[in-house]
Amino acid sequence: MPAQRSTPRDPAPAAAQPAKSATSAATPQIQLIPASAEGALDAAEEAVDLLLESGRAPNEVLVVTTGDLHPWAAHELSFGEASYWAQHDAREDVFYADASAADRAASRPVVVVAVNGGADTTVAAALPLALARAAALLIVCGDPQQINAVLGAGV
Repeated sequence: MPAQRSTPRDPAPAAAQPAKSATSAATPQIQLIPASAEGALDAAEEAVDLLLESGRAPNEVLVVTTGDLHPWAAHELSFGEASYWAQHDAREDVFYADASAADRAASRPVVVVAVNGGADTTVAAALPLALARAAALLIVCGDPQQINAVLGAGV
């Protein structure tokens, strides 16, 4: 099977091209927002704000962190896992998950990943999983060099 992208491209032209196979039709657009590990969570928050301001419904967005939990997730988990996952299942708002639990999260149109620390193995596992969970758009906030090394291609 030929590679979907042989060279790095601007996401807009690739997204505008018609799908050539079932595999390419399911591949979301990927956007990279350069940020340090310390700034990745803030960059992810800004991305979510822009998505909501541009008309995305809150329940269309999943945010995954590779380092420390997002403050919302930490707060909600303090009430117990059942309550936390019930909010996920209700699909009424943006949902925040740690990379270690992201495999339990359902697909959403947009997935935002904050590469805010964590081991390289955590990041290496989180990015392909996030790509699989993103129906339309994957936004990755973090160090481009680390992200490209993990994904094995120019993003």
